[in-house]
Amino acid sequence: MQFPESWLREFCNPPLTTVELAEALTMAGLEVEELRPVAPPFSKIVVGEIKEAVQHPNADRLRVCQVDAGGGALLTIVCGAPNARPGIKVPCALVGAELPPGEDGKPFQIKVGKLRGVESFGMLCSARELGVSEDHGGLLELSADAPVGQDVRGYLQLDDTLFTLKLTPNLAHALSVYGVAREVSALTGAPLHVPTFPAVAPVHDARLPVGVQATDLCGRFSGRIIRGVNPQAMTPQWMVDRLARCGQRSVSALVDISNYVMFELGRPSHIFDLDKIHGGLEVRWAHAGEQLKLLNGSTITLDGKVGVIADSKQVESLAGIMGGDATAVSDATRNIYVEAAFWWPKAIAGRSRRYNFATDAGHRFERGVDPGQNVEHIERLTRLIVDICGGAPGPVDDLQPHMPVAKPVTLRVARAAKIIGMPLTQAQCAGALRRLGLVVQESEGAVTVTPPSYRFDLVIEEDLVEEVARMVGYNNLPTTPPLAPITAKIRREEERSPFAVRRALAALGYQETINFSFVEQRWENELAGNAVPIRLLNPIASQMSVMRSSLLGSLLQVLKFNLDRKASRVRVFEVGRVFLRDPSVASSDTTVEGFHQPMRVAGMACGSADALQWGVKERAVDFFDAKGDVEALLAPAKAVFEPAEHPTMHPGRCARVLLDGQAIGYVGELHPRWRQAYDLPAAAPVMFELELDAVLQRRVAQVRPVAKFQPVERDLAILVHESTTHDQVMASVHRALPATLLRSAVLFDVYRPSPAGMAVASAAELSAAAKKSLAVRLVLNGDDAPLSDDQIEAAIQAVVAGLAQDVGARLRGYQ
Repeated sequence: MQFPESWLREFCNPPLTTVELAEALTMAGLEVEELRPVAPPFSKIVVGEIKEAVQHPNADRLRVCQVDAGGGALLTIVCGAPNARPGIKVPCALVGAELPPGEDGKPFQIKVGKLRGVESFGMLCSARELGVSEDHGGLLELSADAPVGQDVRGYLQLDDTLFTLKLTPNLAHALSVYGVAREVSALTGAPLHVPTFPAVAPVHDARLPVGVQATDLCGRFSGRIIRGVNPQAMTPQWMVDRLARCGQRSVSALVDISNYVMFELGRPSHIFDLDKIHGGLEVRWAHAGEQLKLLNGSTITLDGKVGVIADSKQVESLAGIMGGDATAVSDATRNIYVEAAFWWPKAIAGRSRRYNFATDAGHRFERGVDPGQNVEHIERLTRLIVDICGGAPGPVDDLQPHMPVAKPVTLRVARAAKIIGMPLTQAQCAGALRRLGLVVQESEGAVTVTPPSYRFDLVIEEDLVEEVARMVGYNNLPTTPPLAPITAKIRREEERSPFAVRRALAALGYQETINFSFVEQRWENELAGNAVPIRLLNPIASQMSVMRSSLLGSLLQVLKFNLDRKASRVRVFEVGRVFLRDPSVASSDTTVEGFHQPMRVAGMACGSADALQWGVKERAVDFFDAKGDVEALLAPAKAVFEPAEHPTMHPGRCARVLLDGQAIGYVGELHPRWRQAYDLPAAAPVMFELELDAVLQRRVAQVRPVAKFQPVERDLAILVHESTTHDQVMASVHRALPATLLRSAVLFDVYRPSPAGMAVASAAELSAAAKKSLAVRLVLNGDDAPLSDDQIEAAIQAVVAGLAQDVGARLRGYQ
């Protein structure tokens, strides 16, 4: 909220400088966001009157003016403004005057100059040249009673400061100049000038029938008819200036009066053209499908969740937010109806945002407006309208179908001292609340307040605690160190941090991305196989309408974004949360009923397996690269990979990742269908997605002594069926020998014989095309003594027998 300091000091004028006043307000919770002078510095600019204005002899667009600047003799000044004419009073910069700095930051000094052969002894100024507004269409015309020769800064009261407050929603009672003045009086003890509202005597008895159907929308509705107004009357300059300094441009006298009272007292009001109202007015909730053309020119379609003021034929106004165009006042208006209402904040909150606009009235009503001063503010509006626009007022109608009832609130002094963190006496608490104008009743160790109508925010004890703290001053609160012991949360040795996972993936060549948790519904349906994703009630964009159940869709978007910009090698990962339906989840401090929100880590790679270099042959990344990255990420734990299917991945190139028998994720190649649908290059991207909790688990290293004896290596070449997997072979080998004897077993060769290689083995051995040869190296060692030949031979025979029994392997020979 913006207002001039001079207006505030008319209500309360404490003995503080501008900066001290701003500091006091800020330390009381009314943050002063900006202090700005009304006009920049300038000097030797006075009120001048144009006595004569004739055409310049050598220029079509210039006039030679004779100006009385209060110095006795008339000054000859050449001016090009279109409104330069005899009889008007304008700002006149004398020779030697300094105008506000221009774009170069330097002040502009007025000198005697010659324009097209005519000497000019000064300059006539526009509002923009004085820095008071952006209007530069002509000279700034002053009032006819402006004293010639008076300094313009003093006449226009330009030595003033604009305050801009950044108020929190609970300080709605300070959304007016008088409301801020009440706070200043409470903070400084300076006397408060309380405005009076003398009743304007009615001249006739005409009334407008009004009915309030929705008492949960409107608690009080007041209004009066005023006949014979002059809507074309000029708004007084003092009112125009004050509105401008509040950031509000002048529109017309009636509209300006309504806006002025809103800034002065915090009371939004509306003025109807009485002759355009059909019958009476009705306050109700809108009917679905009704339409209303607003004052801003837009036409909106209403639903049953927004309040309206309607007559017998149509909707006339959006309750508490904006009036309608159908009953707007105009230059032809003669009779008006002035309305001031109390709208329940919950009935107004958020309604204007449904139609993508905001108003000053809606901003105030959704926070709360004083319900106890409707009639007084109607009297204030009436007095200003009659004084400026004339007219004959009628009696005031005041309907009170559902007024809020103030309930007493009790403050315990001990509780206040504990929350604020400093010793407080009952006298201090009671004094602070009385300075705010509250009626206080004291009892043993407590004070009770019945909030006045303008303090609708005082509901619970903590509200009074806050008021006491504000009156004490936040800057006066002591700095108290915390008394509770602070213990660092030490991570268990068998658990690593998410940062360590990020660092491990970065070491593997991946780059981290951070994406939105709400995604396009198409991704969920196609890439996650989720037919019923969790929908957002109020999405920020149509393509972000559901919550993600997989990270792969976001990574695929990042991948395509980079590939579309000619990136040849992309490796990205994300650590983020996904959202799944789970009826077993109960509500708690960290969970939402019916929804499981686990953390996952996912990666995606495309392009070359390695950066371009001379020592490695270039090749495209494949499934085994992604599988190796997963193994490196989980190390030293050893994962098991088994064939599986996933909506995003190639059916024959996808594996489920198992750790200690539990499925923790998937690794695989992108499905050809999605590669084509997303217009990706021929080289298929590979990816993985794992449960973060499983990845964070780290097995503690076990101490194992170094073998004292020389190890023995033996290679086995076995013939197995094509469908036999590596895991089956390794599991059989490890089952055959104890871990104290078998130190390692590694597959180092796979051979699929061709017809030309039949000489290597008999036709019986390699008769079927679905056979393959696997070469496994065994490392054997003993703990107590070197292995003998008999022990080695027995171990080999045990392995061969186990392979034959488990996978149907046949030995091709060993060394």
